[in-house]
Amino acid sequence: MYVEPDKPILLITGPAGAGRSTAINILEDMGYEAIDNLPMHLLPRLLSGGPVERPLAIGIDTRTRGFDPTAILEILDSDNQTPPTLLFLNCDEKTLLRRFTETRRRHPVAPTEAPIVGIKYELELLEGLRNRADILIETSDFSPHDLKAEMGRIFEYEQAHSLTISVQSFSYKRGTPRGVDMVIDCRFLQNPHWQEHLRALNGTDATVTAFVQADPLYDHFFPQLVEMCRLLLPAYRKEGKAYFSIGLGCSGGKHRSVSVTESLAKLLAEDGWQVSIRHREIDRQAESLATQKGTVTK
Repeated sequence: MYVEPDKPILLITGPAGAGRSTAINILEDMGYEAIDNLPMHLLPRLLSGGPVERPLAIGIDTRTRGFDPTAILEILDSDNQTPPTLLFLNCDEKTLLRRFTETRRRHPVAPTEAPIVGIKYELELLEGLRNRADILIETSDFSPHDLKAEMGRIFEYEQAHSLTISVQSFSYKRGTPRGVDMVIDCRFLQNPHWQEHLRALNGTDATVTAFVQADPLYDHFFPQLVEMCRLLLPAYRKEGKAYFSIGLGCSGGKHRSVSVTESLAKLLAEDGWQVSIRHREIDRQAESLATQKGTVTK
């Protein structure tokens, strides 16, 4: 099967509650032809049916008739057709349980059991597909808006043939983001938090950035970080990787990691890479404030 680079076929899966249906709707809005819960026996026929006229998104999960992870892996490794790109939407067990509890939904794998039973079984069943995924999106910390933004960054048609890079800051207090390909610890740099006039600011502020960059180690560290990225990113693109995520962490995820994230993303963009920025802790705080304001207004 021949597929033009700008007309991909995506196979989308993941555990129930991770956002698969939302992702398919987003892709449909972006112009993809969307097919959800296609019976397994029809999948090989579809993939061998000739060139596609529009980008195609196929949703498949444990609710799909005849669902078989082993058969999907065989399709992905088949030499008889050009395999689809496997997009796996992942989510941790705790978040999935919270989502099912809040919505009072029954888990599709174990409708008569407690949701945790179905969640555990499904995560184990899908482990092979998660490990095989071409693109892994971790949705544990994502709102539907976050997922839409991330999907847009990765699957814009004119960018589908290239490597999309995500650079994100985070706080080690809340754990390392899931799904990142490279993690850089920025806690060795001098901390603006202990400067009273900088504490309320964040790493997007020029004053904070100047303070971080004044650390004696910064001039050794940052150029080497950039050179490492310049060495590795073309190699990942050559290997066919479509998405690469770099996480930069510090204690609070507000000053040092944010500053380095901004600087690194700027240089990579100047090098011609398609780069997106996410500041996990700052974005979460902004969303929380917006929710509080909305509650007060109501």
